[in-house]
Order: sequence, then C-alpha cells, then structure tokens
Amino acid sequence: MAVVTLEEAKQYLRVDSADEDGFISGLLETGERMCADMARMEAGEGHLPMARIAVLYVTAYLYEHREQADHEELVQTLRSLLFGIRKEVF
Repeated sequence: MAVVTLEEAKQYLRVDSADEDGFISGLLETGERMCADMARMEAGEGHLPMARIAVLYVTAYLYEHREQADHEELVQTLRSLLFGIRKEVF
C-alpha cells in the first residue's frame, strides 16, 4: 500500500488532468524510496503523518524543479523532516 495515493499527490500539486499521471506516479515512487532510505525503513512501512508529509514534499519538489533540482537541499530538508522517525539501524 502506498504512503500517498496518486489522487492525493495530484490534489496536493493542484494537477487536474491525467496527462502527467505516469510522471507523477514515478515521482511518488522516488519520493517513497528516498524517504524510506532516509528513515531507514522498508518502503511502505512509514505510514506516520511525517512520512506522508515527506513523500509529498519530495514529490512536489521534484515536480516543480524538474528542470534543475538542488538535490543537496532536498536531502537536507528530508533529514530534518524524518529525523524524529529515523531508525537507529536497518
């Protein structure tokens, strides 16, 4: 089960058409994997509110900065968002 559904992401991004569904789905998968890696959890394990916020943040950041994303900034923000739920070890 996904942490965030495609429809939730589209609503968050304010996207009405289905033209970019595949692209947004890919961003969601990337966001979930990045958040799971950062929190040291299995993908789909983090159904905590902060994990949902983090996945939406990554999805929106990559969607809005698709031409030129600052991945260092993205990683630093993710660390801050997920610090409280990050596991000590895998």
